[in-house]
Amino acid sequence: MNESHSAFWDRVARRYANMKMRNPKTYEETLALTRAHLSPQDNVLELGCGTGTTALKLTKSVGHLTATDYSTEMIAIANEKKAEAGINNVKFCVAQVCDGSLPSGSFDIALAFNLLHLLGDRPAAFGEVHERLKPGGLFISKTPCLGLPYRILKPLMAVLRALGKAPSFNFLSTARLERDIENAGFAIIETGNYPSNPPRRFIVAQKA
Repeated sequence: MNESHSAFWDRVARRYANMKMRNPKTYEETLALTRAHLSPQDNVLELGCGTGTTALKLTKSVGHLTATDYSTEMIAIANEKKAEAGINNVKFCVAQVCDGSLPSGSFDIALAFNLLHLLGDRPAAFGEVHERLKPGGLFISKTPCLGLPYRILKPLMAVLRALGKAPSFNFLSTARLERDIENAGFAIIETGNYPSNPPRRFIVAQKA
């Protein structure tokens, strides 16, 4: 099976939305770490919002949040959740980096959780995020970094992708990820692994 990224996520969206969270403790820790950098006046952009769970949990900490994903079905589910929750300061829309579809405007914060390892052109994506942020704005992300020790899994991932059971996946190292972010004009001001094994790298970077 050979399908686009958006088609894969459209197909699995409903099943994904019903999956039990694997590590709720570290998820809540990530939310707390993120909220520490948010303020009620912030205009926030989220990339790869999926079904909107994180965006909806963060809305009380910001002024407005624009949450994007390239899967139409994911955004449909996010809007269902929004309507059920009665939250008005979040907008969900179909968009992605590197194709000109991201919302225009200038944002205080950009978020990307569990997304960066899926991107085909990270440098271009980070450059576009940099352009969308105000001077001094923050780029906050959390990314699985399954570098050299985990590359033994690459053949398995290739088979799963060919069968339509997994998306395209990059085996990043933390060093490579952070270097790409810095090369896009950011200064990294906070890092951590939550959890540490396998590492999911939490990064706060500031636009110079």
